[in-house]
Amino acid sequence: MSQRAAWTPGSWRSRPILQQPQYRDPQAVAAALATVAGLPPLVAPGEVEALRRHLALAAQGKAFVLQGGDCAERFQDCAKDPIESKLKILLQMSLVLTFSARLPVIRVARMAGQYAKPRSADTEIVDGVELPSYRGDHVHRIEATAAAREPDPQRLVEAYFRSAATLNYARALLDGGFADLHKPHHWRLEFVRSSTHRAEYEALVERILDALDFVESTGVESSTFSTVELFSSHEGLLLAYEEAATRAVVSPDKAATHYMNLGAHMLWIGDRTRALDGAHVEYFRGIDNPIGIKVGPSMVPADLVRLLDVVEPDDRPGRIMLITRMGAGVAAAKLPPLVEAVRATGRTVVWCSDPMHGNGTKTQGGIKTRDLRNIHAEVVETFEVHERLGTILGGVHFELTGEDVTECVGGPQELGEADLARSYETFCDPRLNYAQSLEMAFLLAKRLESRRGKRS
Repeated sequence: MSQRAAWTPGSWRSRPILQQPQYRDPQAVAAALATVAGLPPLVAPGEVEALRRHLALAAQGKAFVLQGGDCAERFQDCAKDPIESKLKILLQMSLVLTFSARLPVIRVARMAGQYAKPRSADTEIVDGVELPSYRGDHVHRIEATAAAREPDPQRLVEAYFRSAATLNYARALLDGGFADLHKPHHWRLEFVRSSTHRAEYEALVERILDALDFVESTGVESSTFSTVELFSSHEGLLLAYEEAATRAVVSPDKAATHYMNLGAHMLWIGDRTRALDGAHVEYFRGIDNPIGIKVGPSMVPADLVRLLDVVEPDDRPGRIMLITRMGAGVAAAKLPPLVEAVRATGRTVVWCSDPMHGNGTKTQGGIKTRDLRNIHAEVVETFEVHERLGTILGGVHFELTGEDVTECVGGPQELGEADLARSYETFCDPRLNYAQSLEMAFLLAKRLESRRGKRS
């Protein structure tokens, strides 16, 4: 019997599992999960299949993936302004990249479900008191009390409804013309302190707007640029919840039944939960969604190949995205053996760079931050590795927000450690703000434009 034939949505329960909350009331958990399982899917099978087709193009260098959003969504982020700000920065970044690379950009938001987070330790010390580590609003509250940190089964249901409301508003915005960004007032470049960079970025935006005006003047309707596809994604961490979101889907010809997680278009396995014999790998190998696999510096090439054999034995294009997260100065040494090992198998994967998670630091005062210079350096290193080996970097993965937070240092606002206290809002890891995110888009645009020139 094949591995795929032996799989069921609940077969992960027989495997060792990490990063799960411990609930006091199993009956309450079962009731909450039954509620989630009985509610309508959040996404449609046809949308999931469309994303897989798009990712197959990214694997060939015919499209580019921009994946971004919060480190950990908060329930309070299910509101008008946070949703609009995240959509706006993703749309602006993708427009810059599309213009420079002359490629379709696949927008995958870390949104509408990114409510749970893995942690490096089960407990943390807050004001001298040891408490369960905060694992995201999907599990419990952030307040530093024992009562707040108690896992609450009702949050499994609330996460569904918050995800549904977020997706509903995002879709309404896009259908209503929110994606129509070819108007100068949509672009805020006053954050760029360097006059040289500001002039350069303003010139690029002007070129983009001129190009859109020219195309429209030829008779192409403006609605062509007023709506775009947006796909949702989150880390598939709480497997009982993900099982409740899994549905049997009958193929159009009714010849086969397969399974999709219809709580998101794409899910990923974290670097902490990718054990070959673990519950997460067991669950992920059976769903037909495109899936990401985080690949950190501890990954061994042979283990990566074995992981691909287990999770995607059929090598379907667009199913697997390998999201490398090495750290600046590390990617150049650690990444090539992994790329070469996968290339030797002849497999089709989308290589994606996550330059956030390998570049975390702490200030002298113990505040977690990231330096934009290191984030950019890892992206450059990753591009160079793939160019040298003849493979394709097909996307990037950022933790970002469209709001004016101060969580990462550097960038066009020249933020330093002293600036972090002004608007440090993240519950988990530091995110790029609007200015830093757009700066990364402009820097990426240069790289993609250079790559396009080499190929032409």
